[in-house]
Order: sequence, then structure tokens, then C-alpha cells
Amino acid sequence: MKNTALVFLAIMMSATFNSCVFEGRFEGLAPGPWRASLLLDGRKGEQASSKKSKYSLEIQKFKFEEVSEGELPFIFEVTHTSMDSFFIEIINGEERIKVPTEHISYYRDRTNGHNKLRIDFPHYDAYIQGRFEENVFEGEYVLTTKDDYSIPFVAKQGQNYRFSQLRKPPKMDVSGEWEVTFGLDTDEPYKAIGEFEQDGNYLTGTFLTETGDYRYLEGTIQADKLYLSTFDGSHAFLFEAKILEDSSLIGSFRSGSHYRTLWEAKRNSNVELASEYELTYLKEGYDELAFSFPNTENKPVSLKDEAYDGKVKIVQILGTWCPNCGDETMFLSDYLNKNKNENLAVIGLAYERHSEFDKAAAAVNRMKKRFDVPYEMLIAGTSSKIEAAKTLPMLNAIISYPTMIFIGKKGKVRKIHTGFAGPATSKYDDFKKEFEETVELLLNE
Repeated sequence: MKNTALVFLAIMMSATFNSCVFEGRFEGLAPGPWRASLLLDGRKGEQASSKKSKYSLEIQKFKFEEVSEGELPFIFEVTHTSMDSFFIEIINGEERIKVPTEHISYYRDRTNGHNKLRIDFPHYDAYIQGRFEENVFEGEYVLTTKDDYSIPFVAKQGQNYRFSQLRKPPKMDVSGEWEVTFGLDTDEPYKAIGEFEQDGNYLTGTFLTETGDYRYLEGTIQADKLYLSTFDGSHAFLFEAKILEDSSLIGSFRSGSHYRTLWEAKRNSNVELASEYELTYLKEGYDELAFSFPNTENKPVSLKDEAYDGKVKIVQILGTWCPNCGDETMFLSDYLNKNKNENLAVIGLAYERHSEFDKAAAAVNRMKKRFDVPYEMLIAGTSSKIEAAKTLPMLNAIISYPTMIFIGKKGKVRKIHTGFAGPATSKYDDFKKEFEETVELLLNE
């Protein structure tokens, strides 16, 4: 269990340390914790969209009413290395995502005298920009891989609570596993496993689906209401739920400003999802994988190349924009760097949101640098699953980013693993054990 008081005390001690090291006025954002919010429904007072009105009717149908008003909060901490140089760290539970100094720029707008700041997230094609004065930073979050995609943003210095400073006694302890159904208001609902850890009002957890997980979520539980959120620079998730009289949950899930749906959950410690080894498979008549794609230097690479002949091969289907792919890439890179074996090779097939080769290659090179990737990564196509499936016609479909394909020494596909249960889930250790056993088996054949 995590103790929220200790977490907040550590943040405040860090802020105090920062403010004592240097004397004088800091340039840019003041040091210490900042409470930020993405305003998914726009700033208060803006006219509601027809989509929002329709969704409200659907919520009433399921006897659930949102109270968060589309405010997705997260915490980041500013650390100064000098009077005019600083970096930030975004905090999601036990996860800290660093945005280094070189990705932060600020200046005074001579036309109006406003102080302007831009934060470019190093691992994604996204940024936050706006004006700041003393302890307030206000502007917009922009995701450049989507057309005209921006969300109003505001942050205030010195606040280290995520959703609320209230301490209403929780109606119940929700710690444990939950059987979850997302998409209640759609024609295609899907199953998930909710994993929660509660310490008083403090709540952390994640949702594991058949194609991946929602990574590190953090929030609170107040009386009969549950709130969780995460923001990593590219993905913004907001969960809200109400505890019903029968101890089940009903709630809403938002992904940025473009998607929201309803979900329900009931406690079930024996809940299971479909096997990750049965979702993606070879079509009848195929037993091998074949492709030729360019690497980031635009040189073609194929499984038939001499470098891969007679080796056990793992083909990773990924996208640099995908957080689960980042977790899987981190795992694979760490494994290969610690277990060097000339008879084992990994090849990444990147399906990017950029159709231009140079931009896609730049994104892949950023990922390779971030995770110290020791294996080849190829530019395989765009992120559309339908279009991606056309590049690998021997597969039934591209169901998930990531997907991992195990190939034996003789070139036959032996196993296909769909999705990824990352370090935020309880299934991560099971995955690592299965992976190591599979690799060992193939190497010893």
C-alpha cells in the first residue's frame, strides 16, 4: 500500500530544498509541485457540444452522472538546476516522466509583455504552451499527430493534490481485482480487469484489457465516488465511478477530448481475459512470416537476410506513440542487454502516425535512444490496423500494438503474443516468466 501523506511530504521537502539552494528570483516556472488540469470539455462557460448533450442522456439512462466536469488533473514537479534552468517530472503514482531542460523554452512576448512557455514532450509529438505569471501557467495541450487537436490547460504552483483535498470517509475499500466491462453505451462492449490499491482516500491502480493496460493511474475515493487519471505527454485518461448499493461500480471513461464511454465493474478475484496467445494467428496455409521493410537509414531488411539465418527471432509489432509498446520495448531491450546471445535476434516493425518516412524514422530513433534499444527497428507503415494488416497478409489481423511473434530457428512461427501486461499490472511477472521459458525452449531446440 502507498501512503499518500508520505508521497506529498516528499514532494514538499523537495520543493523546499530547491527553493533554498538558490537565492533570488527564479526564471520560468517556480520550483516545487504544480497541479495541472486538462479541461476536456473546454473552459467553463464555453458552449457544450451536441456530442456532450447526447452522452449526458446516455449517462442518465445508466443512472450515472459525471461530476468531474471533464477536468483531468495530474501533478508535475519543477526542479531548478540554476536560477534560469529547470526540468519537470510528471507524476502518475509511482511513475515519474522527466521532461529535460532542452525540451522547455520560455520567453517574454514583446507585443503584449506576457511570459510564454512551451514544454515539448520528448517521447511524443505533443506539447503544452501558454502564458505564465507567478504561480499560474495557462494555455493549451496540442497533439500534433491528430488534426486540430488541442485541449485547454491550466496549472497552479504549490498544489499537490490530484482530485480533491477533501477526506470524506470511503464507502468501502475497493482494493483487489474487478471484472470490468467498458463500452456499455456502444454496440461493441469489451472486457477488462480492474486492479486497485486503496490507502484511505488515496487510490492507485490500472485496467488490463486483452490488448494492453492503461498503465499507472492515480486518484482518490471520496465517500461513494472514485476518481483516477493519468497523463504521460501523449495519453490522457480520466476515470470516474460511483459505488452502488450492491457494492458494484458504474462510471465513465474518457480518453482525451475525443473519446468517452461508460463502464461497470463487480468484484471478482477469479476474473480472466481471453488468452493473449489465441487472439492473433496465422491464416490457414501459412507457417512463416515474410516481409521486407526499410530501417531508419532507409535500407531494406528482411527475415531472409543472412544476419537472421538459423536464429531464434522475435518480431515486435509496435508504434512509438503507444505507451504499452514503450513498456514492451523497455523490457525487450533490458532483456537483450543483460542476456546477450548470438542465436537470438529481435526485429521491431514500427507502424507510425506519420506517413512521411523522415518523420517516422525520427520517432523510431527517439525510441531507440530512450530505451537503449540493441535491435533493428523498421518503418513498416502507418498506425491504421487495417492498413498495417495488409503489410502482413499471413496474419488474421493486427489486433493490438504491441504484438510479439516468436519464430524458431527454421523460420516457422511458433507463438504469437497479443498485447502487453506492463509493469503497472500484477500480470507483468507472469509475462516475464513465460517469455523467458519460451525463448529458452526455442534456443534449445
